[in-house]
Amino acid sequence: MSAFSNLPLVIEPADLAERLDAPELILVDLTSAARYAEGHLPGARFVEPKQTQLGQPPAPGLLPPKAQLEALFGALGHRADAVYVVYDDEGGGWAGRFAWLLDVIGHRAYHYLNGGLTAWMAEHRPLTREVPAPAGERVELALDNTPIATREYIESRLGADDVVIWDARSPGEYRGERVLAARAGHIPGAINFEWTAAMDGERALRIREDVAEQLAALGITPDKEIITHCQTHHRSGLTYLVAKALGYPRVKGYAGSWGEWGNLPDTPIQ
Repeated sequence: MSAFSNLPLVIEPADLAERLDAPELILVDLTSAARYAEGHLPGARFVEPKQTQLGQPPAPGLLPPKAQLEALFGALGHRADAVYVVYDDEGGGWAGRFAWLLDVIGHRAYHYLNGGLTAWMAEHRPLTREVPAPAGERVELALDNTPIATREYIESRLGADDVVIWDARSPGEYRGERVLAARAGHIPGAINFEWTAAMDGERALRIREDVAEQLAALGITPDKEIITHCQTHHRSGLTYLVAKALGYPRVKGYAGSWGEWGNLPDTPIQ
């Protein structure tokens, strides 16, 4: 039995600290190369956040090629019995994006360190500058499209009673006042709940304890299919993670996000 059995998706620093030596653990740091070099959690392997994206305009957030994912996960030592714990230093965007990737490769055994590096350091827990050696070579992966919402899929679901588009961008982007694509505005019917609104600054960037109530008040409820996006499916990595952590059964990430939607000439915009 795994040392992580029976833990919720979102775990606390104390939960992780007593399991750092678990043989099944793959601990993934999604901060930055500079921050990782300054000090990271013992045993953590650094993943450059941009490696989780295609990185090509106008929609850099699209899924990387399968071969790139196979190289990435191979270097981490991916295996069927692994348990991943992911963290960043920004409140969960990049960590959530990586959790979405784990769902895409069909690996459901993962946890998010609540508050990430910020929470770990707030409790004065140890850091190291030791860098683990690459753990392996390219692995063969089978991709699962279930967590992925494409532009075509979203257009086919617009107006359905059982779907909610969760826009994790800033209110200015949502209203079309801040323009980051050829066209401004939002997907028709989308609900705006900015990703930072899910973070508790008084609790070291942990997920807000009242986030379920906040979402329910907006109509982002577990009986609906949730499709979340931002500009590149980075900020919406956190909102994807939040919905999953709350037990919402149908959650998808729109990897193309506004970078794709807002740069197409004929997508419907409100």
